Order: sequence, then C-alpha cells, then structure tokens
Amino acid sequence: MSENGFALSLNGVTKRFANQVAVSNFDLAVPRGVTCGLLGLNGSGKTTIMRMVMGILHPDEGSVSVFGADAVETQRARIGYLPEERGVYRKMKCLDFILFLSEIRGMQKADGRRSALEWLERLELTDWADKKLEDLSRGMQQKIQLISAVIHKPELLILDEPFSGLDPMNQDTLEEIVLDLQRNGATVVFSTHLMDQAERLCERVCLISNSRKVLEGDLRELKAAETKGLVAIDFEGSDEWLRGADIVGTKESNGTTEVLLADGADHRELLKRGLQSGANIFRFELIEPRLHDIFVRHVGSGMVEDLAVSESGVSATI
Repeated sequence: MSENGFALSLNGVTKRFANQVAVSNFDLAVPRGVTCGLLGLNGSGKTTIMRMVMGILHPDEGSVSVFGADAVETQRARIGYLPEERGVYRKMKCLDFILFLSEIRGMQKADGRRSALEWLERLELTDWADKKLEDLSRGMQQKIQLISAVIHKPELLILDEPFSGLDPMNQDTLEEIVLDLQRNGATVVFSTHLMDQAERLCERVCLISNSRKVLEGDLRELKAAETKGLVAIDFEGSDEWLRGADIVGTKESNGTTEVLLADGADHRELLKRGLQSGANIFRFELIEPRLHDIFVRHVGSGMVEDLAVSESGVSATI
C-alpha cells in the first residue's frame, strides 16, 4: 500500500504473550486524513495493536506499516502518541516537560515554546506553566500529555483510551481538538470502549473482540448495511413473541420496544410472529442502529455487559 493511500496498515498481525494470543491475524487499513476508532472491551487487544504501531512491541507474525514504511523510528516526527498508561516526569515543570518532548519530536526550541504557550492558553493551563507536574491534578496532567502529543502537528495521532479519567468538560475539549486536527488533515486513530463518543468522532471504525477484528469500515456504510437489524415496535398484548434465537436483545423507551435482531435474522419473520401471536401492533419500523447496537449484534450480548452500563443501546434480555 502506498504512502499516499494509507497512513497506517496492519497485515496479518498476530501477537502472543506466553500462551495468550493478544492479537490474532489482524488486518487494518486507515486512509490518510480520517478519524478511525478501534472499539472493543478492555482486554480485547486495542492497546497491544497501538503499541505495535508505535514500535514498542513487535508482531510475532504479519507486518505494520506507517506511511508506507516499516520502521516507526524514521516516522517519529510525523506521529503523536498518547498512551493508555499515562506517565509524566513529576518533578519537571509543565512548560519544561512540553518543550523537552517537542524537541525530541524535532521542533526548534523557539517554535516549541511559542506553540506550547498557545496550547497552555487554549487548555486554560497558562497559570500552571511553571508549576511542577506533581502539583497538578490527574486531569491536568492528562492535558499536558495531550499537548505533548500534538504540539508538533503530527500527521498521524495515536490516542489510546484518551477519554479515560476525564470529566465531561475536558472530554468535550478533547473531542474538539480531535475534530480540529482531522479537519486540518491529520489522521487520528484512537481506541475506546465508549461507543457514543466514537459515533460522534469517527468516520471509520474497527470493532474488536477477543483479539480478533469483527467488523471494519466506513461508519455510515456500516449503519446503512445494518438498518434491517434494529426494529422499533409499539404494541399491546403479550411480549412472548419477542423471545427467540433471532433476537439479541430488547430495550423499552417511552412505550416503544426496540428489538435488536441477530445477524442474518429476517425482520419480516418477527412481524409475522407478532401478528400470529394476536398482539395489537401499532408500529413496526426499521430504524438506524447505534454503533453500540452494531457491536452487540456482531459480538453477542454476553460479551458487552460493561458497555450496557454506560451506553444507551439495546441491552440483553436473553
């Protein structure tokens, strides 16, 4: 794949730790200039994938290519990275820490200082520039690390669970930054288990479960392809007909029952079953699925209990 086509590509990548397979035969192609979300539960392999992209880990099988090159070291100035395991030099002052990392990424000191001060002002940290990092809250430290990841205007930004530990206001700020970078031509790849944020930010998504890719593609195209899998129903009578192997889960909302069908199930068969049951059906409508619904449909309701706690999608009833 040429550099012009893809910022990042993984081909047949497998990574093992002792007898545990963390990533299995994984393929991914991220076009330049898009925002792509790696979505999955904790432990699904997202962080391992990102560490292989950054050259921290090396695949046991397959290849990783960044801007068409195998060696990440040669691309260092073009990449920004915010790891899942946050870490700062706690005794350093905030501005000094940012400047240190900006120089590592190839910036001239004067340019780095000017950009650092602009970012500190944008993130309302100007008064903390000369404070030691250990004096900052965890959220403030994450902001400093984010500045360090984007200060050199990377062409590819890798964010591993970037919203973890941030309050809602700071999450909104980070979303704005991600969108700004993408609008200015950067490729952004971030991992998350928060489907609602991924849905707001991503043009492309890659769903991961148990170390394997489940689904990948343009989000709008995936939603269009999955439209027949989610049905909104208003009815009176017994709901026994809403139980069966063709139904992944149901959700009640304001008198409407949303039914998430299993992959390959026919919504017409569900309607037929409802009519035969004697239920009085007022509404039976195919609706656009949420990203959460698509994930549940392909991974299975038993795998996504932690997502159901924080997301608004259909929850399992069987």
